[in-house]
Amino acid sequence: MTSISTVGRADVSAVPEAKSRNLSLDRARTFLTLVVLLHHAVIPYTYFGHTDPTSFFGFDMIVLATDSFFMAMFFFLSGLFAWSGIARKGPLNYLADRLLRLGLPFVICAFTVIPLAYYAISLRQHPEVGFAEYWWKTITVGPWPSGPIWFLWVLLGFDVVACILYRLSPNLLDPINRLSRHGRRRPAVFFAVMLAVTAAFYVPGLMRYGPSNWFEFGPFSVQHGRVMLYASYFFFGAGIGVRELDRGLLAADGRMAKVSWDWMVLAIVPYCLLWGLIFIKREILGNPSPLPNWYEGIYAVCFTVFSVAIMFLILAFFQRFRHSGSAMLLDPMQADAYGMFLVHYPIALWLQYWLFDYELPAIAKAAIGLVLTVAASWALTRALRQIPGATKVL
Repeated sequence: MTSISTVGRADVSAVPEAKSRNLSLDRARTFLTLVVLLHHAVIPYTYFGHTDPTSFFGFDMIVLATDSFFMAMFFFLSGLFAWSGIARKGPLNYLADRLLRLGLPFVICAFTVIPLAYYAISLRQHPEVGFAEYWWKTITVGPWPSGPIWFLWVLLGFDVVACILYRLSPNLLDPINRLSRHGRRRPAVFFAVMLAVTAAFYVPGLMRYGPSNWFEFGPFSVQHGRVMLYASYFFFGAGIGVRELDRGLLAADGRMAKVSWDWMVLAIVPYCLLWGLIFIKREILGNPSPLPNWYEGIYAVCFTVFSVAIMFLILAFFQRFRHSGSAMLLDPMQADAYGMFLVHYPIALWLQYWLFDYELPAIAKAAIGLVLTVAASWALTRALRQIPGATKVL
């Protein structure tokens, strides 16, 4: 997310040189931001667990796919520039920048954006409660949900860990960097290693905590079973970015972009298997809680394969078609993508609140919500970025 707004070349033995932006990675980040907005636009209209009178099963297919990869990929993209940023600025200066870019927006959003968003849900259930009363109860009694901004404090935590590790050993992530440079010619090797490591972190976590168990303390929340998965993505990205980012796995002339069809197959197969497992859970096992360990283990493996494969597919796409007009359509939104992520949630939830009573098909409601959420969050971000000093945060 935010940490890919500055691209640098890092060498642990020297002060890194500044370099031009990597447009492929910028576009991948902007694309993921739009995926987040799509995810939140269609969730109320899913077949299982929908909160609107209408539903469309195709949205379940979207949500299963997006939930299985997009936040992990955000951590990977953020990690790409962490180690180089620490090397260039020094740990203390780097953390000061991250506090400004991550900590400050988290605090502001936790007290404003998030209560405003969830009030739309509360108003549907308790129309007699005013916003001031709801806001005070949220921050004093709770629950105090974090919505999508949980990403900010978790990413900040990973940045803190990265700074500590850098102080202990600047060469700690060199093995990942060497693997990345080898991956320029043989990306399948990097894929296999990353898959093995992320599965080793995720499978036990899912089997231990299940898919719905969250750590929650005020506005600080994160899924227990996924926090180590996210950490592994972040540090794989950090390892790639140690040095020669444009000469490793993500090189413009590397083999990764040339085998994009392989990544598509590797993504489609486990995705279909996930749906097969969902069918088994609901129609054969009777949707028990908790689920058997064998089921959670198989599901976690399929989840991990899909997550890594679709990330490779997206990265390969934006590398392969970096000069195409369709990819360039994302460029005008690039500078505003982070702000759109921060401000979109109340817009999405209030649009869904207003659409609730209209007798429209689920597809129509979701389309209206998505288009208006993108337009309004983009316009609001553009306006906020006109405030003096705001571009240092947004």
